[in-house]
Amino acid sequence: GEIPRTDRPAAQRLVTPAFVLAWLVNFSQYLVFYLLVTTMALYAVREFAADDAASGFASSAFVVGATVARLVTGFVVDRLGRRKVMLAALAVVIIACALYLPAASLPALIAVRIVHGFAYAFASTAVMAIAQSVIPPTRRAEGTGYVALGTTLATAVGPALGLFLVGSFSYGALFATALGTAVLGLVLALFLRKPAAGTPARTDEEAEQRDEAAAARQARFSLSEIVHPAVVPIGLFMVLIGLCYAGVITYLNAYAVERDLAAGAGLFFVAYAAAMLVMRFVLGRVQDQRGDNVVVWFGLVCFALALVVLAAAGEDWQVVVAGALTGLGYGTLMPAAQAIAVSAVPADRLGTGISTLLLLADVGIGLGPVLLGAILSSTGYGPMYLGLAGLVVVAGVFYQLVHGRHQVARSGRVV
Repeated sequence: GEIPRTDRPAAQRLVTPAFVLAWLVNFSQYLVFYLLVTTMALYAVREFAADDAASGFASSAFVVGATVARLVTGFVVDRLGRRKVMLAALAVVIIACALYLPAASLPALIAVRIVHGFAYAFASTAVMAIAQSVIPPTRRAEGTGYVALGTTLATAVGPALGLFLVGSFSYGALFATALGTAVLGLVLALFLRKPAAGTPARTDEEAEQRDEAAAARQARFSLSEIVHPAVVPIGLFMVLIGLCYAGVITYLNAYAVERDLAAGAGLFFVAYAAAMLVMRFVLGRVQDQRGDNVVVWFGLVCFALALVVLAAAGEDWQVVVAGALTGLGYGTLMPAAQAIAVSAVPADRLGTGISTLLLLADVGIGLGPVLLGAILSSTGYGPMYLGLAGLVVVAGVFYQLVHGRHQVARSGRVV
């Protein structure tokens, strides 16, 4: 249907009970992910005497499960209904979290990680689709940015909390915390329903069932159900951006050790989260009112600068500055791209639109370590990060060709 437009975007309420619950459920899923991702490789080494490759896979098996799931999450969410898929996926996440401690071998641990990643992909797509369905269209980027804040907070809190639990208590305490967080996520999700605004249905549930029945009638499994054509251009842009981000998150620790900048690297994600936290309250509103371009170009410039600073850094404070610039860069581009993707698809295809963008972003982040590892061995960190800054410029040219030259990108959703 047509997106309703208004001259006063603030007149449409953004912070509703459904939005707050969706935010909390989304935050709980990302917190569980970040609690475990930083500790799994070392756990595999200590518990099962795994070598470097196997311990790395114990951590990244989660991403393998999530990427495979994203091939069908959009179709399943749109076909079966957002709420049903969300609740079922959250239940499987709880089961996976409960199985970490009894997993008695490395293959068992890897299997649990794959199942957890698979369920997480369904849960995150369904929750994001519900969140997007309750955001007023004229405040799309602002609302998407606030949802993304949950991810940012999880990035800042999760790894530190995970390392604290392991260091001060045990892996048992870590897994218990992850399980408790997953259970809390499901409890909150039970209360999460989309309000039936402006429909003649007698109850919220009837409206929800009617919407889902309409979506099910239209849905036929095909390539366009896995990858929504309208989202592919901005998705390919995020493949390039994801490649660059992979160079940061994969090699930051090894880079810091080589350059003796461990203190700076330790504060990198704190600076990342703080910078993004401050700017999210501004940038989403700017994107809705002034168009996508101003925010995307701001993100591209900051991200390119971050990579140049990393290439040249010789002091800890410079790495912290790079962290803040990465928050303003990648941390701005991901929610901006989500808002663009959601605006490009009809309301009954939100699941497919979101999963298309996340799948392509994951492809970039997943391919990054493989491609960059080969480059790194012959160039070193400085030239690699300079090369990635150049790739951000290429991504900017691509963005301008596929989206930036269009009217909505230049002038915003509010007319």
